[in-house]
Amino acid sequence: MAPEERPSFEEALEQLERIVEELSNEEITLEKSVELYEKGLELSKICSETLEQASLKIEQIDIRKNKDH
Repeated sequence: MAPEERPSFEEALEQLERIVEELSNEEITLEKSVELYEKGLELSKICSETLEQASLKIEQIDIRKNKDH
């Protein structure tokens, strides 16, 4: 996924929730299920990367704050 196409964390999470709903539909085709699963993996990776970056940023802030005291 190109950076300009990359959804925000909130958008990715919302799309993931919709995918989970769609996958819960028993009438969904196997082909559509696989397509949604693949998209879900991409979105999950985006969410994980975003959370990891936020966590690292918070750690850096805490380290700097502790050095100041």
